[in-house]
Amino acid sequence: MFIQTEATPNPATLKFLPGRPVLETGTFEAKSESEAERSPLAKALIALPGVQAVFFAPDFISVTKTEGEWQHLRPAVLGVVTEFFLSGAPVLTGEGVAQDEFFETGDTEIVDTIKDLIETRVRPAVAGDGGDIVFKGFRDGIVYLGMKGACSGCPSSTATLKHGIENLFKHFLPEVKGVEQI
Repeated sequence: MFIQTEATPNPATLKFLPGRPVLETGTFEAKSESEAERSPLAKALIALPGVQAVFFAPDFISVTKTEGEWQHLRPAVLGVVTEFFLSGAPVLTGEGVAQDEFFETGDTEIVDTIKDLIETRVRPAVAGDGGDIVFKGFRDGIVYLGMKGACSGCPSSTATLKHGIENLFKHFLPEVKGVEQI
């Protein structure tokens, strides 16, 4: 099994591409042992010294480190990922927790457009950098988004939100006044 790695804009996060599907649908993020309970792979990665968080997407895994150099941690991550995929075990077990969204029922059309823009224009670019972005809510003209994977804690994520995503939303939806990260 050959696993490629890619740098991300977040120097603390490295993207691992196993060359096979990671998740059938959606994404999964764990920043602690308790959050990793649904995934044997996440539990094994979080248990590695120096690993702070893991993020799974349909075709990649992002690992965020707490300290040290990638040259020391990368081989351990590659070993865990290779061993896991060769075992044939499922990446996730059990049911996920539903994500709560908040918005007024009168804003449904605006929210649908926001979600469509995220899905078609934002998510592909963010996934290319090893992360994901999810809609959390819309209130009083402010769009609330959650950053996951490499995007969570990335030095350039604020600029991405304020200059890229906010401008995109304002261009298509004059009702949008701003974007905030949750």
